[in-house]
Amino acid sequence: MGCMVKCHLINKKYGTTEALKDISFEVSQGEIFGLIGPDGAGKTTLFRILTSLILADSGTAFVDGLDVVKDYSELRKHIGYMPGRFSLYQDLSVEENLKFYATIFNTTVEENYYLVKDIYQHIEPFKHRRAGKLSGGMKQKLALSCALIHKPRVLFLDEPTTGVDPVSRKEFWEMLRRLKEDGITIVVSTPYMDEANLCDRIALIQNGHIFTIETPANIVKQFKKKLFKAESDNNYTLLEELRKNPQVESAFMFGDNLHVTFNGELTIDNGQWTVRNAGNNCQLSIVNCQLSEIQPSIEDCFIGLLKN
Repeated sequence: MGCMVKCHLINKKYGTTEALKDISFEVSQGEIFGLIGPDGAGKTTLFRILTSLILADSGTAFVDGLDVVKDYSELRKHIGYMPGRFSLYQDLSVEENLKFYATIFNTTVEENYYLVKDIYQHIEPFKHRRAGKLSGGMKQKLALSCALIHKPRVLFLDEPTTGVDPVSRKEFWEMLRRLKEDGITIVVSTPYMDEANLCDRIALIQNGHIFTIETPANIVKQFKKKLFKAESDNNYTLLEELRKNPQVESAFMFGDNLHVTFNGELTIDNGQWTVRNAGNNCQLSIVNCQLSEIQPSIEDCFIGLLKN
């Protein structure tokens, strides 16, 4: 498969803030490539460079074989871009927005309707409604339809499911899978670690630096420590005491439980003793503290990489 996106040593500063630091990666044709990281990691800046909206301070980038600086005019015919903020015309109707974007690229809705049919049919009953009056999930479907209507070869989606309900998020990713089957290359960013597993490969990014690029499965395999789930009636107190314990390497809150790793190789029995000992030594009232070994998630790996 050919290379559809290629970055080499991309750097970008805003004043003294380094937004991107020596970013290099490649995306193959028909791949769903994810940029996974928290707000402020540099994802949007990178997307704006790759879509020719801003210039990098140094480095080179090519999309579909086109230089994002020298060939920016031709490049825009080959890509679809869905920014993080809803940027369609809110006073135009659903139908008017779609027709407008088709016209910009010298095509028609009818000519490329097959590309957006599965997506657009969810909002077609509301085609006369103003875009600004749509729900979050419907806005995202309209924005994706407008990004696809000119038949792009590469699709850039900047946090497309942020602020969208879980059902709409699931539907959105099912749509992306169908687009991949049609041969469209997709580069998507998200702060949601659970969405990382839906990508073919992911890049973990923080503070403008990419820590690793791998398949989700291989990133999880790189987590070498045994990981334990700890639960008690007072998780916040337990967390505080675990972090004071020299036998504990890391302890983080995950929902209604804690994820813990220890210094040294411990069995579950010894691990359970260690957790309870952390509470008992400090004369804490931690009732029904349970400890069990679990498989690490992408989020555990990300936190581990940040810690190191």
